[in-house]
Amino acid sequence: MGKYPLRNTAPVFKKVQSIYENRLRLFTANGEYKALNLPNFYDRKTVSGSPHITLEVYSVPNSARPLFNDVVPTAKWRPTERGESFGPSWSTHWFRIEITVPAEWADEEQVIFKWDAGNEGCIYYEDGTIVVGLSGAERKEWIVPSEWQKDGKKHLFYIEMACNGMFGNGTPDDIHPPDNNRWFTLSTVELLVPNLEARALYIDFWIIGDAARELPDDSWQKHKAREVANLIMDTFDPARPDETIAECRKISKEYVGKLVDSSKVYKSPLAAEVTAIGNCHIDTAWLWPYAETRRKVARSWSSQLDLLERYPEYVFAASQAQQMEWLLQDHPELFTRIQAAVKEGRFIPVGGSWVENDTNMPTGEAIVRQFLLGQRFFEEHFGQRSRTFWLPDTFGYSAQIPQLCRGAEMDRFLTQKLSWNNINKFPNTTFNWVALDGSQVICHMPPDDTYTAAAHFGDVARSLKQNKNMDVDHHGMLLYGHGDGGGGPTAEMLEKLRRCRGVSDTVGMLPRVHSGTTVDEFYNSIADSTKNGKELVTWIGELYFEFHRGTYTSQSDTKKHNRRSEIILHDLEFYATLASLSSKSYKYPKKDIDELWKDVCLNQFHDVLPGSSIEMVYDDVKIIYADVYKRAHKLTNEALEALGLSDAPKTATSEFIAVNTMPWPRLEVVEVPAPVDSAAVQSNDGTHLVLVSSEAGSEVATPVSQADFEAFSTSEATAQEIAPNVFLLENGLLRATIDGGHLTSLYDIKHNRELILKGEAGNKLVILEDQPLYWQAWDTELYSLDTRHELGKGTGKITKSGPLRAEIEVSQKISEKSSIVTRISLDAVGAPSNADIVDGSLLRFDCSVEWHEECKFLKVEFPVDIFSETASYETQFGIVKRPTHFNTSWDVAKFEVCAHKWGDYSEYSHGIALLNDCKYGYSIHGQVIRLSLLRAPKAPDAHADMGHHTFTYALLPHEGGVSHHIVRAGYNLNHPLKGLYRDTAVGVTPSSVLGAVQVKGEPGLVLSTIKRFEDDAEVAYGGLPVRSKNPSAIVRVYEALGGRARGKLILDGKLLPAVSKVFKTNLLEDDEEELEVTVNSLGDSEIVLELGGFQVGSFRVEF
Repeated sequence: MGKYPLRNTAPVFKKVQSIYENRLRLFTANGEYKALNLPNFYDRKTVSGSPHITLEVYSVPNSARPLFNDVVPTAKWRPTERGESFGPSWSTHWFRIEITVPAEWADEEQVIFKWDAGNEGCIYYEDGTIVVGLSGAERKEWIVPSEWQKDGKKHLFYIEMACNGMFGNGTPDDIHPPDNNRWFTLSTVELLVPNLEARALYIDFWIIGDAARELPDDSWQKHKAREVANLIMDTFDPARPDETIAECRKISKEYVGKLVDSSKVYKSPLAAEVTAIGNCHIDTAWLWPYAETRRKVARSWSSQLDLLERYPEYVFAASQAQQMEWLLQDHPELFTRIQAAVKEGRFIPVGGSWVENDTNMPTGEAIVRQFLLGQRFFEEHFGQRSRTFWLPDTFGYSAQIPQLCRGAEMDRFLTQKLSWNNINKFPNTTFNWVALDGSQVICHMPPDDTYTAAAHFGDVARSLKQNKNMDVDHHGMLLYGHGDGGGGPTAEMLEKLRRCRGVSDTVGMLPRVHSGTTVDEFYNSIADSTKNGKELVTWIGELYFEFHRGTYTSQSDTKKHNRRSEIILHDLEFYATLASLSSKSYKYPKKDIDELWKDVCLNQFHDVLPGSSIEMVYDDVKIIYADVYKRAHKLTNEALEALGLSDAPKTATSEFIAVNTMPWPRLEVVEVPAPVDSAAVQSNDGTHLVLVSSEAGSEVATPVSQADFEAFSTSEATAQEIAPNVFLLENGLLRATIDGGHLTSLYDIKHNRELILKGEAGNKLVILEDQPLYWQAWDTELYSLDTRHELGKGTGKITKSGPLRAEIEVSQKISEKSSIVTRISLDAVGAPSNADIVDGSLLRFDCSVEWHEECKFLKVEFPVDIFSETASYETQFGIVKRPTHFNTSWDVAKFEVCAHKWGDYSEYSHGIALLNDCKYGYSIHGQVIRLSLLRAPKAPDAHADMGHHTFTYALLPHEGGVSHHIVRAGYNLNHPLKGLYRDTAVGVTPSSVLGAVQVKGEPGLVLSTIKRFEDDAEVAYGGLPVRSKNPSAIVRVYEALGGRARGKLILDGKLLPAVSKVFKTNLLEDDEEELEVTVNSLGDSEIVLELGGFQVGSFRVEF
């Protein structure tokens, strides 16, 4: 040690840390000093143009997207070159490219082909094999095969160019309507030799610079990072780049560690707190159509297979079986490579669903089918099911999801979307999420609050620091990779993660990140550290998303088609199952029905059904639904024919009936095309109405003669104009006074109670100014409530004056461009003698709207004389209660909520339900019930909701609180009786089998689905094994009111084959428990059922 000097001859200043920190950006910036710093040395050599690169192009006409074999062999190529522009938006251009690597490059470590047109593309080998995807800024380099580099020969390959960016063609930004005349310039086409050490130094420096900027000021690691980074800059000499870059890398490894150039960096025995999982969330449609997503999948996943080969530590997770099926159809060779990667445990299928679906609006049965289709695809093609429901980007999560997950063999759940909440911060990261029936899943929300992390230093840090449950578990998942528009992780991200791990093990302060752990292993570690989840905190009920509340209403037609298609498929399966069990000549069309469900589930994707996609998507959606209706209609008619039913009378003995697909009897008025014997009544407007009753059984409703009318109804329905434009509708149970469309009184005669709040009027149409802060189609904001404007009264006239239906028609002006016509009616079906029949005294509003507005929100309001702290809303297989007040910010956040067929507001003794046939947005606050009807956002679809709309809502006053009558009324409104004809001359008709499966017992039990078993020998197809040689049916029953219920499943012994066995199953139709079958005195098979509150039960009946 030298002697401490006597004199100070060289004063040292204290460094101004902010200046030295700000200096760091200069080293890697493409700015004024680029030539003197690192970016100038990323590439050693480059060549472009002839003779090393020749280009030809074929532009596909009519915006078609042909596959390789459909275009390349017959394409008419023309020469092209760098600098040419290609378009317009959404067009496709194929490039034929020949390259010859310069001979002097043969011994270089690597040669790269670089392509940048600012849009998406995909490289194919000459034989049509997909190589990797291209995406402009995110991915524009491809490592040329080493044999091409060394042999000196000319090599041919192809690039498919898609004229859209990763996020479509929106202008002025992504989420605005697309510019359909966008052109893309081919700015870069070259071969290059990369300076791999310079590129590695760039990653080193990036992470060290992040540490210098982001670590706390009181940590020595921050100051060390700044010191190392500045030393690197001081050492680098552009006049001696190779020599000084090598020296700089030695310096950088003092901070990032010596093992960062390989996967060995993860071999450290020190436990990691952060698990890095690569993913590329691909929106199945959003700012691009379905057809483009098919190509995004191929581009993204081929690129990930390339990374799996180059980085042995890398694992990649992908969800959505629909996307996998598309890949199987379009690129079977790529799908085969993915299957091999799955077998190695490095490509991880997750999610267990057909798409990453919305969970607010689909029925419970539709979500069951998401799981059934998804898990069966995974099982057939990968030999495994997913244990984790994977929904990182969906707009809120239904209270019943944990129960449905467990029924589909998934006990884990992942999302991060609640990090977007705009009022309250969700308090948990890892917790037990509990459904309405008590079922639970382990839920993890990645603490970095994103599913598209760039694998920065800060992403790793936040993955531990922002964990809100570190007192119980200190692990976090880091989901990284370009997403939404696909792409996935890049090599740069994987390199950054290696450096982050190196920093953790070398200097500390950064959580240890690990790459190589699977999704299952991550959740297993949580279970292990929390005594199998017992120590985790609990969240019961829905995960309400405090954002994107407008998605309950946007794209109204799509939501109507969704509701209608779910109903059509319910009825088709009902008819087809019973026909197939009772008719030897009829075969259950399982594959056809599966394909219908795939289309319906596809359109339930979380940017499609919510209404947040571009217009092109909804053009496709309309075509898909029209095709669903066409195919379902054909299949339904075939099943009905097997049941001896037809749309029109076939013989003189044919009788009119109304088929009921609901599991309870009904008494209703239906409209018929022609008079029905002595039963039909012609109304003022020329329509024929008939009262039909199924009091004797549930399956078929028959006309009630006019002579027997009094036995089925309290009184006739009447309509009167009691003052100019003021009308009175009455049916013996309800009396409604309507003034220009406003419901000034709704009087419950039976219970002697006025429902409308004194001095107020219901059925008030109100317009809100609807200008959210940014996301037009997605959001409606609190301040829109301050802009409420009541529409004026309309002009009414009587259209039906009884005796079966009393109806008025009211025309109202919304604006100079928009109007609404509402038919308000009461039917004469009150007070049936059968207690199982719903009191049909509901006041119905059938609306027809011409809607041409801009950023407006149309709602209907009913001020009611009821006051309660909570309101009830139907959700999947259950009911959710929500506050009617704004006591806390959590209550305020729920100013708009989602419900299915009804919302109910009740006191102990009395209540009123507002039913609907295709709406989902509700608000019940104070003493006002509101239903959201139409919105008018202008982005990302400039024409969203413009045009003609029809919809129905109805008021059902009732005694007491929520009961089975409300549940059934909601179903009845949405499942109208189907008018058909049958031949009475044949005695017991085939249609009698429609009542052969019944559930008797507690009124809360709902028989919701009858379908054929997936894997019985008569109907099975595909690669999964047959699990029953005998015909089997699945019967799904749920408890709808929230209390334990007992009952019996009864199967008619005369109309169905003999029952062999009955099993309780899960939602994937795996047998769980064999149940006892008894035969009653009538020869019917009976099975005792017992379900907990809001529990879903599935049963396999083997014949």
